[in-house]
Amino acid sequence: MTMIRALSLSVATLVTVAGPSDSACRHVDHDGQAYAVCEVHAGEDLRMWLTAPDGQPVGSFARLRDLAASEGRKVVFAMNAGMFHPDLSPVGLFVAQGVEESTLVTAAGPGNFGMRPNGVFCVSGEGFAVMESRAFSAAGRSCDYATQSGPMLVIDGAFHPRFLADSTSRHIRNGVGVSADEQVAWFAISDAAVTFWEFASLFRDGLGVPNALYLDGSISRLYAPELGREDLGFPMGPMVALLAPEG
Repeated sequence: MTMIRALSLSVATLVTVAGPSDSACRHVDHDGQAYAVCEVHAGEDLRMWLTAPDGQPVGSFARLRDLAASEGRKVVFAMNAGMFHPDLSPVGLFVAQGVEESTLVTAAGPGNFGMRPNGVFCVSGEGFAVMESRAFSAAGRSCDYATQSGPMLVIDGAFHPRFLADSTSRHIRNGVGVSADEQVAWFAISDAAVTFWEFASLFRDGLGVPNALYLDGSISRLYAPELGREDLGFPMGPMVALLAPEG
């Protein structure tokens, strides 16, 4: 299935933002394309899910909300968090609550996932990281939550070497980028079909992040009640969500 150069410009000078500045999610316009962007800070309750306590895939935003409610928490936003097989199992590395549920894949392969360099998004007590997969393996970094996907969108401030400015391949796309100090993560999804080049530009030139990772394409979906969004579709594999106390 569908399967460092840190910039000094502030987000406020690079994108047009609608909505309160302290919102987790907001509408962003960059270079003529519209996106929804959700911001998370280190120490907030960001988690990833694959299976529910009953052993079945979580699969949907509705079930994710039920799981959060069972803890007295609400879902601030959620989106798909990496590529998956028809049985909803992850294509590459997946870690939840410190437990590795699927192993890292470092070999080149078909499709977007295998378009090396691909990468890993990691959540730990120190913050966030987006790292190229082989560098992640060599670093031996410990993650409370992690997902592997590909391709990398931005690598140390440079676009993925296979991206083309004049590409005609357009899809709805979602991804994640991390600040140079690893204390902020931005999750983004395009409102309309965009190229890899355009999407990478949102992260590097619009959000000023040195490293960003593509999560998926046509199946990409967002739940963001403050934006009035609950995208519908087939069951999903890995998901990522920001939780907050209910009420």
